[in-house]
Amino acid sequence: MKRIFLSAAFLAFAGLTTVKANTVKLTTVSIQQDSTTKTPVKVDALPEAVKTALKSDKYKTYTPSSAYLVTAANKDEWYEVEISNKEGQTASLKIAKDGVVVE
Repeated sequence: MKRIFLSAAFLAFAGLTTVKANTVKLTTVSIQQDSTTKTPVKVDALPEAVKTALKSDKYKTYTPSSAYLVTAANKDEWYEVEISNKEGQTASLKIAKDGVVVE
């Protein structure tokens, strides 16, 4: 009986006490969706400058598997080419229309 009385008193005391919580300031972040479009392009249909970049010493051991013409919201365009080698390593290259690889 004594335990019940002490438990009830403890719960009543705990219920009457207040906890001071820290003030939380929320920051609103605005995210604008990018309106970039990716159009599939056959690897054989890539511009000669892009093909030449893929044949350079740095990428000559890689084979292109797929390519996309990417158009950004500001009308910038480049090619995104997926490449892989015999060891199974893969990479995605961003190549400008003039053949400059952007890393």
